[in-house]
Amino acid sequence: MASLESCNFVVFGGTGDLALRKLLPALYYLERDGHLPAATKIVGAARQPLDDEAYSAIVAEGLVANIPKQHYEQSVWSTFKQRLAYIELDSALPDTFDRIQASLGDSFEQQRTIYYLSTPPDLYGQISTTLGSKGLVRENSRIVLEKPIGTDLCSSVAISQTVATVFDQENIFRIDHYLGKETVQNLLALRFANTLFEPLWNSEHISNIQITVSETVGVERRWDYYNDSGALRDMVQNHMLQLLCLVAMGVPVSIDSESLRVEKLKVLRSMKVLTPEEVRANAVRAQYTPGVVNGTAEPGYREENDARPSDTETFVAIRAEIHNWRWRGVPFYLRTGKRLPARFSEVVIEFKDVPHSIFPASTHLVANKLVIRLQPEEGIQLFKMNKVPGLSAEVKLVPVSLNLILPDKLTETRPPDAHERLIYDVMRGDATLFVHQQEIEAAWKWCDAIRLGWAEQRVPLHTYTAGSWGPQAAYQLTAVDGNSWHEHD
Repeated sequence: MASLESCNFVVFGGTGDLALRKLLPALYYLERDGHLPAATKIVGAARQPLDDEAYSAIVAEGLVANIPKQHYEQSVWSTFKQRLAYIELDSALPDTFDRIQASLGDSFEQQRTIYYLSTPPDLYGQISTTLGSKGLVRENSRIVLEKPIGTDLCSSVAISQTVATVFDQENIFRIDHYLGKETVQNLLALRFANTLFEPLWNSEHISNIQITVSETVGVERRWDYYNDSGALRDMVQNHMLQLLCLVAMGVPVSIDSESLRVEKLKVLRSMKVLTPEEVRANAVRAQYTPGVVNGTAEPGYREENDARPSDTETFVAIRAEIHNWRWRGVPFYLRTGKRLPARFSEVVIEFKDVPHSIFPASTHLVANKLVIRLQPEEGIQLFKMNKVPGLSAEVKLVPVSLNLILPDKLTETRPPDAHERLIYDVMRGDATLFVHQQEIEAAWKWCDAIRLGWAEQRVPLHTYTAGSWGPQAAYQLTAVDGNSWHEHD
């Protein structure tokens, strides 16, 4: 641990769902694996009137609920508990911020403080300004911002400018937890550490690319937040466009944050911004109605909040284009939705058909596909044609898959959770897997054009039954190009 500075964590929203389900379990794992310096303190900050002991009980309950039973060790918890403290803090009451330094004591001056804002984005500017005015930001203080940052380009810029008046840019870490997933990082290794695929990674050999983030859950207790956000803002603007960048970017100079940022920005700035007229033909929006998911009857989106009227989309399918030499003419299909039949996130690279088949006319050749699965299990599949064994005079072919399920192949170590990896990188000051404000602004510019087109063109809000793969319009989106969505069992 000599290479890691001691630091303190202050988690705003310390009693919230994200903190208890992801952040504190990630810190527990860092404790368990010996990655927290001895003097590190963790302070939960929220509006509830709790003492340290009551907060520790809430954290313990969250750990038991959110990590596998075999990973929970009483000895680790005993050590971890000693790091925990709690302060009652209201972001609208500046005087309550004085409790941060009081809780940290002498370690505030002696150690770096990392402020993790697990709060609504509209509080980022206010919290940052108060931290600055109260003298709680030192030269080495860092701040972590969760997505989405803003609700459009204008609000994102305003938040960024406010935070940047208090924190230096190199101390602002904008988290997109998808970038912390092992398989997402493995995209870089797949493309740039192997000679097998990169020569084929262009429009000469690839027919289309699909990115799907499918969820079986509805909005549940997040209805009010989600109704102001929708699938485009909640998933496409951040997670999906970041995945698209890693898939489509050119070869970076090196594997450092600046080199990756340069290449990702090239992709985002090369994406065709849709005109309102083009949005109608290339961006489908829909909302789920009552149906059955995994054998359970589920209500429709509006029924989840007392049948309140709403035109918020819970499903989006978009046909995107990247106007550069590498990808000219290759459609990128983005699809995400709630209450779909299965939970998974994946990238599908579909290669072009062979230019000429030497096999009998009755033989149907299926295009090769490279499927990169991000969740729930992480792995890579390569679909190829293979001969059916036998003595038949006629060669018979069938599509088969070569499977690499990462947990099966790399069993020596436990794959770290995405937040675990990213929090560790914040401690080290490594911004490689974080998003730069310029990327966020470019993504908002592209997404804002779609929202504007939906409004101007009065693009219909389609419906789809919960438990289905979305509206028929999503299938037509790919069919226009002679393509189809990758099928699943």
